[in-house]
Amino acid sequence: MLIDLLQSSYFSLFLIVALGFMLGRIKIKGLSLDVSAVIFIALLFGHYGVIIPKELGNFGLVLFIFTIGIQAGPGFFDSFRSKGKTLILITMLIISSACLTALGLKYAFNIDTPSIVGLIAGALTSTPGLAVAIDSTHSPLASIAYGIAYPFGVIGVILFVKLLPKVMKVDLDKEARRLEIERRGQFPELKTCIYRITNSNVFNRSLMQINARAMTGAVISRLKHKAEISIPTAYTVLHEGDYIQAVGSDESLNQLALLVGEREEGELPLDKTQEIESLLLTKKDMINKQLGDLNLQKNFGCTVTRVRRSGIDLSPSPDLALKFGDKLMIVGEKEGIKGIARLLGNDVKKLSDTDFFPIAMGIVLGVLFGKLNISFSDSLSFSPGLTGGVLMVALFLSAIGKTGPILWSMSGPANQLLRQLGLLLFLAEVGTSAGKNLVATFQESGLLMFGVGAAITLIPMLVAAIVGRLVFKISLLDLLGTITGGMTSTPGLAAADSMVDSNIPSVAYATVYPIAMVFLILFIQVIASAVY
Repeated sequence: MLIDLLQSSYFSLFLIVALGFMLGRIKIKGLSLDVSAVIFIALLFGHYGVIIPKELGNFGLVLFIFTIGIQAGPGFFDSFRSKGKTLILITMLIISSACLTALGLKYAFNIDTPSIVGLIAGALTSTPGLAVAIDSTHSPLASIAYGIAYPFGVIGVILFVKLLPKVMKVDLDKEARRLEIERRGQFPELKTCIYRITNSNVFNRSLMQINARAMTGAVISRLKHKAEISIPTAYTVLHEGDYIQAVGSDESLNQLALLVGEREEGELPLDKTQEIESLLLTKKDMINKQLGDLNLQKNFGCTVTRVRRSGIDLSPSPDLALKFGDKLMIVGEKEGIKGIARLLGNDVKKLSDTDFFPIAMGIVLGVLFGKLNISFSDSLSFSPGLTGGVLMVALFLSAIGKTGPILWSMSGPANQLLRQLGLLLFLAEVGTSAGKNLVATFQESGLLMFGVGAAITLIPMLVAAIVGRLVFKISLLDLLGTITGGMTSTPGLAAADSMVDSNIPSVAYATVYPIAMVFLILFIQVIASAVY
């Protein structure tokens, strides 16, 4: 009965997942495999003839990569601008050291060229690399060598990623918190204070005339003239002895003090008809509009004092482009705030809703893009492949955010669920496929080819880890993402992703993966055509 059940792919799949999670929760000296344990259980099942269909694996792969791209997209271009050169250099170091290691071992052990390019593709788990190796050599030896190197290419990266923080004695959670504080430090903390108008240069002049917003960067949210509290407009006139309340960074508040008068701590109370409220932007047609274009002061008599996005308070400059899920802090008359709430949507439920059309359409576009074949010459061509196509499209769509009525985003819980589901399907299929021929490969080819493949996997990661930390001094989270992206290892990314509650490894992976894939293909073509 059990044998019959194991022939059923869905029973085997969930049994592998369940046993994988049980194994992943076992800790030895503080180290556990987490979700990566699924692939080791799958290897064992694959050895005994259990196979998960390739289609299920591909389904899981596109789900996992698409959700990674959607999550990483907003931070991808910022990361590329700030750290792109460093991460790309490390990626180039990974690819070049893998190829140089392979060439050195080729001549040391007299390995034929088709086998060595197959070993490179397998050691870096690159299916596009294998396709190029086969096409360039026209030899079955490339695919045999790929099969020999592939299992350790998968397992080796996972183990390396798991062990590296222990070896370097880095607490990933502390590192993530440190980097989050650094990220927040790039956006000055917004504070509130009040001012007494004492500078004679602004007496009896309007806020528009003194150009307070542009001159200082602070937002004036309330005015007290005699005993009356009001929400100021551009035409509000300042008088000697008036009080204003403003929101801004320390620098902007200090600049405002120079402009209008004495800075004091505290807040001005609101009138009975006024209130301050946080409103969510959930209406699709408001996304990507600049805050100044909404003209909230003129249309609703209200002022935006700050915009909260991804846990960070942003200064509400007129050119700030609004994003889905932004929380706007608004002060004004109650009726005006109700009107802005209708304008922005302010629907909490929409933040957790999952629209499957953008997911399905995005994956379709990614798969189609992956099929493109870009030819540089008769002998040199490049195709993004399934993984590269889906990842690049997801990054692009997520960075755009919105196309007409289509919103290219996903709630956090939905993204996490689909990513985990896709990952489990992918690991189960990859593991059973690799486990099928693992023992037979050892018996037929001996340890030499396996050892060469393992060296091609390990040496580039060691070089990248040493250079990344000692020379470039990048964070370990960025390094883990760069190593897994440079090794084109999706299971490796999964291992890094499960170790820390941060998207930094995913962003680094997404930054370097397309580059690693392109250069690996080019290097394999050069070796296949030029080395004998």
